[in-house]
Amino acid sequence: MKNKFVIAVYVDNKFGVLTRVTSMFTRRGFNIDALTVGETERPEYSRITISLSGDGYAREQMINQLRKLYNVKKVEILEDEGAVKRELSLIKLKNAAEHRADIMTAVQVYRAKIIDYGTESMCIEITGESSKIDAFIQTVMPYGIIEMCRTGVVALERGSGSILEKE
Repeated sequence: MKNKFVIAVYVDNKFGVLTRVTSMFTRRGFNIDALTVGETERPEYSRITISLSGDGYAREQMINQLRKLYNVKKVEILEDEGAVKRELSLIKLKNAAEHRADIMTAVQVYRAKIIDYGTESMCIEITGESSKIDAFIQTVMPYGIIEMCRTGVVALERGSGSILEKE
């Protein structure tokens, strides 16, 4: 049975590290559902957050392979109950007068924001768990999505500790 899981990887913030990490997935035939990368609280490190689908064997295999890579400092599975996970999406919708009130209602219900408004289109920002964004997309799809982009999952472990502090 395939389950979604999220892996946090701390790596050296150097040229070519992301390529090494992603090519390891390619060589082993694993598909990445979402990938986000950014500098951390320590500029010498980047954090890669990878969302995947797979069984328990695939999960363990990926963790073991990641730990073997040069430039990888720490690898951690972020379990649902022990982590805060969020995603950002920008969605450009047609701004037709007959649907405007329904769109505004959906924006309020899902706690989204209108960040650009024009006579023919509007751009909406929504953040939250992936399931919330999926539901919002389904709600506004009938009104005409012109364009959209999603960041992929970013996640942090709950509590006061840091992934780098763990043994």
